[in-house]
Amino acid sequence: MAQILYVTNILIDFGVLAQLRAECERCGITRPLVVTDAGIRQAGLVDKALAALGDAGAPVFDQTPSNPTEAAVRAAADLYRQQGCDGLIALGGGSAIDCAKGVAIAATHPGPLKTYATIEGGSPRITTAVPPLIAIPTTAGTGSEVARGAIVIVDDGRKLGFHSWHLVPRTALLDPELTLGLPPSLTAATGMDAIAHCMETFMAAAFNPPADGIALDGLARGWAHIERATRHGQDRDARLQMMSASMQGAMAFQKGLGCVHSLSHSLGGVNPRLHHGTLNAVFLPAVVAFNAAAPSVQSERRLERMAHAMGLASGSDIGPAIAEMNARLGLPAGLAAMGVEAAQFGRIIDGAMADHCHKTNPRLASRDDYEQMLSASM
Repeated sequence: MAQILYVTNILIDFGVLAQLRAECERCGITRPLVVTDAGIRQAGLVDKALAALGDAGAPVFDQTPSNPTEAAVRAAADLYRQQGCDGLIALGGGSAIDCAKGVAIAATHPGPLKTYATIEGGSPRITTAVPPLIAIPTTAGTGSEVARGAIVIVDDGRKLGFHSWHLVPRTALLDPELTLGLPPSLTAATGMDAIAHCMETFMAAAFNPPADGIALDGLARGWAHIERATRHGQDRDARLQMMSASMQGAMAFQKGLGCVHSLSHSLGGVNPRLHHGTLNAVFLPAVVAFNAAAPSVQSERRLERMAHAMGLASGSDIGPAIAEMNARLGLPAGLAAMGVEAAQFGRIIDGAMADHCHKTNPRLASRDDYEQMLSASM
């Protein structure tokens, strides 16, 4: 049975940050905690958000790491309770938004965070007790502002997914103005993250025609504008299109992701310093090649339809085109350039096999398959 649910109030345009106070009132939030990171504060974006809140103001947790951890979630949840907060504002990239979702769980549910992880059977344990969340992305990549999931490194070192419709932000304020100062390298990495979401969810076998349509349109927008956004960061139309592509990829991935993300999640747990979007960009060619043999991909001409959205002649051109795009964007040519070694493959494969995205790939991967994908991505 397919479940199709889109519930977030999405405001997308230049200047929509000004609606923050009104959206807090609409969501019943009187005392929000702002969850962000030090870089966002240093860039002046926290001040902009607090100004949009007006006299109400808000306490701020700005210690979200690049890959959110259970320790950071605990610290923010403690601040949430100490300050008597009744809602959350996530300001930043996917890390800040995912950290805020972790806080929503930890501040209102007992026990260690892993209790609520998807692969631990924890999704049904996440209840309506979670506080309302407003998400304000400052990158165009993760799409966590409209998604039901979060990725957090728990205390035992695993990078786990947490999924519940209760975690979906009530409001997403998508203001491309906040992305104009994003550095080229981060624009490229987060943009390829968005493109990976659109591609992986489109290849997933689950029946969800609306998600397929959203993903294909998001792919077309992202592929057409990522270079302009990277090279010309002040290009307002390119920034708007990338923010839409990011949001669309996440709206679609309720259908499921696949081996790109199972590998990225696992390797990101092995080495938390590696950027998730960059890993996705590097893994995409090998996974697209692996998925080409999947019956659902073949019967529904999914590679050919993606190629059309990307302006390519055939599905066989997708892998090389992604590798060429990565090179033009200045992203690493492979895992070796990121410091990954073949000796780590066993641990990476262990994590990938256990990841929640493993089973939603259109073709179930074996350990040998993962090893071949890792080798091809070196």
